[in-house]
Amino acid sequence: MTMTSPNIVWISTHDINPHIGPYSDLWPGAEVPPTPRLDELARQGVRFDQAFAAAPVCAPSRSAIMTGCYPTAIGTMHMRTKAVPPPETRLLAEYFRAAGYYTTNNWFTDFQVETPPTAFDDCSATAHWRDRPEGAPFFAAFHSLITHESRIYGDAMHAEATATLSAEERTDPSEVPVPPYHPDTAATRASWARYYDLVMAMDVWVGGILDQLDEDGLTDETLVVFWSDHGASFPGAKRWASEAGLRVPLLVRWPGKIAPGSHRPEVVQMLDLAPTMMHAAGLSVPAHMHGVPLFSPDGQPLAAAPYAYGARDRMDAQEDTVRTVRDQRYRYTVNIHPDRSAMQYNHYPDHVGTWNELRRLAHEEGEMLSLGHVPALLTDPQRSLVSAGRPAEELYDIADDPHETRNLIDDPAHHPVRERLRGALDAWRSTHPDLGVVPETELLAQWRPGGASRPTSTPVARSDADLVTVACDTPGSSIAWTTSPPVAARERSKLEMQTGAPLPDGRRWHLYTGPFTPPRDAEVWVGAWRLGYAPSAEVRLPSAITTEGS
Repeated sequence: MTMTSPNIVWISTHDINPHIGPYSDLWPGAEVPPTPRLDELARQGVRFDQAFAAAPVCAPSRSAIMTGCYPTAIGTMHMRTKAVPPPETRLLAEYFRAAGYYTTNNWFTDFQVETPPTAFDDCSATAHWRDRPEGAPFFAAFHSLITHESRIYGDAMHAEATATLSAEERTDPSEVPVPPYHPDTAATRASWARYYDLVMAMDVWVGGILDQLDEDGLTDETLVVFWSDHGASFPGAKRWASEAGLRVPLLVRWPGKIAPGSHRPEVVQMLDLAPTMMHAAGLSVPAHMHGVPLFSPDGQPLAAAPYAYGARDRMDAQEDTVRTVRDQRYRYTVNIHPDRSAMQYNHYPDHVGTWNELRRLAHEEGEMLSLGHVPALLTDPQRSLVSAGRPAEELYDIADDPHETRNLIDDPAHHPVRERLRGALDAWRSTHPDLGVVPETELLAQWRPGGASRPTSTPVARSDADLVTVACDTPGSSIAWTTSPPVAARERSKLEMQTGAPLPDGRRWHLYTGPFTPPRDAEVWVGAWRLGYAPSAEVRLPSAITTEGS
């Protein structure tokens, strides 16, 4: 396959459903926040009408997007974990880097593994395509926290994130639509209004990146993708393997390749992005990836998979296992632990407004029962979020019931749909290993015997005249070299450690793709990394070796 080498820019945000203007005819509430820059982006490219995350929370979902693999199959399904994926697994950017791309990530990672220096030329808060070597194509990912859950519920963080909005632009809580599974109270409305304000502020941020492409004269030769990692930060959405938990916006602009103003009505999976980007650039898609390319190198639509699969596993201390499948119209879900509440205690969200509000009302309903009164503060859809258990199986007609309020699992008229989707989910779990049902302590014992990470073998370097050849015998390892000497790195923050951010030591590594000629009179350090393993010991090549035979 011939490389087409388009520049690629990913613009991702956290924790939103398709609550943006381009989806105003498809998603309830999408008409509320004005999003002129995303509206323009959709007019210039394609809107994917039904795009779904692999998991309803960031780290498992982002691992799927960056690897093209189902989290349950590679061990990245829990929130959070440090998985040891199969040896063939790579982060997407490394494939582009090996093909000559300048790859950057600004700055959020959260791929469920330590991010190796082989993946990105620059992974930092200042990473940008503008730092690339002259003439090099680039893969540049930008991740905003503007719409993250923390910005809804933290006063100072919300004020900072929405500083670009005037008082007149802000959302009036009295006018927001409240989904039927949320109680219509002042606290709920205030949270939804804040969410819509964040979406507007995020739209401004997106526009800034698009403007930079224009300023640099790169718009016509750059493939731009806008996406969210999972659904909105509310009960019944984020952390729930539901329509609201998994359905996300996905817009793609590729001038001269993808027809402006087009849309794709079929179901697609966010893990399709990795193979799609590789295929668009003319790179061979690795056989181990579970996603499929959604368009060809000339921008023509390719057939998507018939189903989108999703999973919900441990969330912090919440132990749960849910599997779900979605076709063009219906969602079928299996709750493997139906005796457990969908809203078990979770330390972080249990301190935020909408969770507190549901807990308060559920408590007050309990008090009503204690007085011999019928509970009447919550509706059945609202009560189902906090109930002690839930159905073992669920089936919803999303076209008719987008908020999933009527479970059709026992409806005789829908038995054929139930059996078809039940079979599809069973086949998926048989085809791809479901590590989510393996006790996590067993996985950890396999991954880290005795509690220690397996080491990546020390690479072996050989010099032949001006060329240095390096090899590492750890299956799945990648090699890189640098002329930057080892230095003491600052201590990473808790968030940086949790999300697997690169070691902040300022060293820049070159991905090893074959024998190379190091800079003259410079010492070289060589290292190897395998996802989920500890890095290798570094090998130092003195300058005398690098000039041998000159």
